Amino acid sequence: MAVQIHPDVSVGKVHSSSDTVSVGVSVITGYLGAGKSTLVNYILNGKHGKRIAVILNEFGEEIGVERAMINEGEEGAIVEEWVELANGCVCCTVKHSLVQALEQLVQRKDRLDHILLETTGLANPAPLASILWLDDQLESEVKLDCIVTVVDAKNLRFQLNERRDSSSFPEAFNQIAFADTIIMNKVDLISQEESDELEKEIHSINSLANVIRSVRCQVDLSNILNCQAYDSTHVSRLESLLEANKSLTTTDLHDSGVRTLCISEPQPINLDKVRLWLEEILWDKKSEMDVYRCKAVLSIQNSDQMHILQAVRDIYEIVPARKWSEEENRTNKIVFIGHKLDEEVLRSGLRDCRP
Repeated sequence: MAVQIHPDVSVGKVHSSSDTVSVGVSVITGYLGAGKSTLVNYILNGKHGKRIAVILNEFGEEIGVERAMINEGEEGAIVEEWVELANGCVCCTVKHSLVQALEQLVQRKDRLDHILLETTGLANPAPLASILWLDDQLESEVKLDCIVTVVDAKNLRFQLNERRDSSSFPEAFNQIAFADTIIMNKVDLISQEESDELEKEIHSINSLANVIRSVRCQVDLSNILNCQAYDSTHVSRLESLLEANKSLTTTDLHDSGVRTLCISEPQPINLDKVRLWLEEILWDKKSEMDVYRCKAVLSIQNSDQMHILQAVRDIYEIVPARKWSEEENRTNKIVFIGHKLDEEVLRSGLRDCRP
């Protein structure tokens, strides 16, 4: 169900109630050669009984479908033609308008179970999140479900240590930092001990992510479909993650400045102050901090509702999720994943949000 969010609670958008069940969109990222195409091929040819649409940047030879015809639409816009596959899935390429492709999908007569969006060469999924969160027309019909990053277990350590120049750090950090689910592919090419160490390194960057080990990206589809990572009505996983408050804060193993940091505040906080504080961090890059992801459970002054915060880059949302129960400890817990996070600045800023 679409959840109604009142204008004074959310930034930049207002939801309207609807009886239409939205179709979830999973975004798939990863280095060239990590196995994204293998994952897509596995889904497109699998006997899973689901109608899944896959939107690709481009068809490669490794995807077992013919290149779609591209037609010139109105005003030169490119309209993609969909390829129907034997197992009921559909596939297309997108070169210009993602919104147009999503609109075409949801208008199809046959109901879809899920949409996968494969993002070749896109390190930062924030623009996609903004489309799926902020496009009013789309929002009632599709929703961001989760961001999945496929990593190459054999080469990831090299990719993490790679330095293009002194002022930048590898794309692999971005892709791991943004992910809700990380598929550690090709684990058959390394030892069990190496797999364990690699998973530890991944969690040092993003301790919120669910890490799945795989060979040839053969994974249980329930791990990447209908994860509800951005659904404010599905807060149980986020709550359980935040229960491990101290263990979520990680040290920076690579001296890259990318890590996970969890802070808490036992007193209720003022919603308007929180919004101003977040905007200083996310929009103004306070203290040169660069936040990729942020998740939180918030205890708001004069409210009996637990509030949930989600942020991807500079796009954020605060919504009421459910009523606090009487026996619960109403504590604020916020997890930041980002570059050059300043723990003391963040802690004092959150304290300043008290009424």
